[in-house]
Amino acid sequence: MAKQSKKVNALVTKQTEQPPVPAQPLIQEPKFPAWLYDFKFQALIVAILAFAFYFNTTKNGYALDDTVVIVQNEYVLEGIAGIPDILTRDAYDSYYRQLNSSDQVPGGRYRPLSIVTFAIEQQFFGAIPKDKVDSVVRQSFTPEMNEPYEQKFLQDMHTRHLFNVLWFTVSVVVLLYFLRHVVFKFNPLMAFIAVILFTIHPVHTEVLANVKSRDEIMSLLFICLTFIFAFRYRESKKKWQLAVALVCYFLAFLSKEYAITLIALLPLSFYLFNGDSIKKSLVAMLPYLAVVAVYVLIRLQIVNGMQPRNELADNDIQINPYAFASVTEKLATEISTSLNYLKLLLFPHPLSADYSYNQIPYKDFSHPLVWLSILIHLVIFGGFVYFFKKRSVLCFGIAFYLLNMLMICNIVFDIGATMGERLIYHASLGFAIVMAYLLIKGAEMIRPASVGRIALVGCMLIIIVLCGFKTIKRNTDWKDDYTLFSHDINVVPNSFLVNANVATTLVNRSDMVKDENKRIADLHKALGMFNKVIAMQNNYVLGYMNMSVAYLKLAQPDSTIINLDKVRKLYPIHPQLPSMYYYAGQAYLSSRQYDKAYTTMQQVLKLRPDFVPAQYALRSLDSARAGGGKLGIGN
Repeated sequence: MAKQSKKVNALVTKQTEQPPVPAQPLIQEPKFPAWLYDFKFQALIVAILAFAFYFNTTKNGYALDDTVVIVQNEYVLEGIAGIPDILTRDAYDSYYRQLNSSDQVPGGRYRPLSIVTFAIEQQFFGAIPKDKVDSVVRQSFTPEMNEPYEQKFLQDMHTRHLFNVLWFTVSVVVLLYFLRHVVFKFNPLMAFIAVILFTIHPVHTEVLANVKSRDEIMSLLFICLTFIFAFRYRESKKKWQLAVALVCYFLAFLSKEYAITLIALLPLSFYLFNGDSIKKSLVAMLPYLAVVAVYVLIRLQIVNGMQPRNELADNDIQINPYAFASVTEKLATEISTSLNYLKLLLFPHPLSADYSYNQIPYKDFSHPLVWLSILIHLVIFGGFVYFFKKRSVLCFGIAFYLLNMLMICNIVFDIGATMGERLIYHASLGFAIVMAYLLIKGAEMIRPASVGRIALVGCMLIIIVLCGFKTIKRNTDWKDDYTLFSHDINVVPNSFLVNANVATTLVNRSDMVKDENKRIADLHKALGMFNKVIAMQNNYVLGYMNMSVAYLKLAQPDSTIINLDKVRKLYPIHPQLPSMYYYAGQAYLSSRQYDKAYTTMQQVLKLRPDFVPAQYALRSLDSARAGGGKLGIGN
């Protein structure tokens, strides 16, 4: 008996020395039918919702950043052969090379994983040999997209959109598994509602409808997988699961930089959901810090983001939206803009592809929105501290929101943009976690319980229907640049980028307009919008270049030359200058202004001595002058 007592006492002592496990509600009999709590059923529902909400994006072509990252990316077009370049270069390297420029975005962009998937897709669509890719990259696409190669390209883009939907569908199923087995381990219904809210939120339309934003989807996918295998390893101590967790973490970094937030979120989750002490949670994070170190070293070698930007980039409000703001104005505007994200999460209307200068005007610390934003975020942070002490799931949701917001608010990291809907993708998961918790707890407070269940179901159905209507409708706006910006100009009329893009599309599509009066009116409207954006930034190279095209189409070569001279002064190595001067010279020839044509062709050869059409034109003009009579001196 004495030996048995000692064994019992030893067992009791050993149990009391275990770290405290966070208080969790006991699993109760389901208040809804049992099948509603089954993972397979829940996964099927969220997969159906993901597909239903975004399948109509497969009818879209390319828009916004798709052009830079996919359409005109030589490494993507090379297919698998381009992957080594993708893995060893900045994400925008191909674009900068075509402009005879260097990295302009602050800190560079090293996010190769999604671009690798584009290259793999291209291999199946038809990879382009390296020696021919340059001519394809520079090949222009007409607005009507009627040529066979243009139609082939559109079909490829439809398939890329389908892959985006598939990636998203897989990611929300993985997200469901993560929330069920880590965050809401004792409440699968809460996990289900959180994933539904995340899946259907209209603010994610940019991520799904803009194929380039696959990096956001893949980033969150591999972050969730990192959590899943990290917790599996904590439970089983099987080293292969730790290895998988570390690989997933590295892939999350290769997708996008949000993975850095796991330095705080992983140990926090160990503390909240595994019952570990703070010290033990921090120690468990050490293997993952090795992945961080490896990624940072690779990134610094490839992107060289510590190099200072050139002066033109510093003063470019497309790259540096706070170029004209004082230090205090910059900080005040960044603080107030953070509130806009919260507004979009609570009420996602209206939506826009851009919020650049000057749609969000600069503010100073006398503006009430600045202090309202400070107050609201202090309350949110206070909630984090309060729920941290209680080891509540709300602590994790708030932390996920705040840390990912910190990545995009410009206060800590300069992201090269004022704000963007795609940027809230990760933080919205924290929002969905908190909202799911509040909806469930709110329904539980309603008596009788049957009414609470009906209220919860009714509320979710209303949210799904409203979000579905908004999301599916918004997806159609992303059909192409013209459709997107023509819609968004009504939402963000003061946006520098949207005005510039609407003007550009008016110029590009003017040749399709059969009514001559309307064609001329559209070109003049475009010129007015270009003047508006140039008033915001008088060194806007692309604006002057597009104005020169508009004047050329209006048969006004003098105005064309004026704008080309401004481009040459600001950006003398612009690759399109020789051809544009040549077209202006041709316009002078058509109007029999031979002296001006001669001078313009000489300018072409100064920029590019091997420009054969200009050489031929000059020889013809010299011959005409020598023959005496056809040159028309003085015209």
